[in-house]
Amino acid sequence: MVRHDTFTISRHLDVPPGEVFIAFADTAIRRRWFRLPGNGASYEHDFRVGGGETARSTYTGLDTAPERLEYRSRYIDIAGSHRIVYGYEAVVDGELRWTSLVTVRLDAETDGTCLGWTEQVTFLRYTGDGSADLAHLRGASVLRLNGLDAALQSGRRHQQRQ
Repeated sequence: MVRHDTFTISRHLDVPPGEVFIAFADTAIRRRWFRLPGNGASYEHDFRVGGGETARSTYTGLDTAPERLEYRSRYIDIAGSHRIVYGYEAVVDGELRWTSLVTVRLDAETDGTCLGWTEQVTFLRYTGDGSADLAHLRGASVLRLNGLDAALQSGRRHQQRQ
């Protein structure tokens, strides 16, 4: 059975939209906040409409067998420094688990950026009965945005020291 869900996360960031956009576009900065869990990770990133990102790693949890993780995305729309739309697939041990359409909005505020992250997900295979899958995905997105904020703050501190 296929299940569809949607969630939105709003986050205030203390930098202008252009700096947030660069954190998505610049591969070196992106590696500081976008990572798959596990080890042996590899990444390829091509930030342009029609381009995308591929990431692979092996994750071993407590008392679980290692899982091969793969993330494959394709950029659909990049509108200046105020919108990024992309689709991605999440593959675990060779099986497509879910696919998502993500819209990232970067709206200017007087003291930074309001980032809006909307994800429309289609779960194709579940973990157990699937009841925790959406919460797990939303939680992972919140952690990723925490990493984005930390990368932006560390970049800002680095600029101030120079």
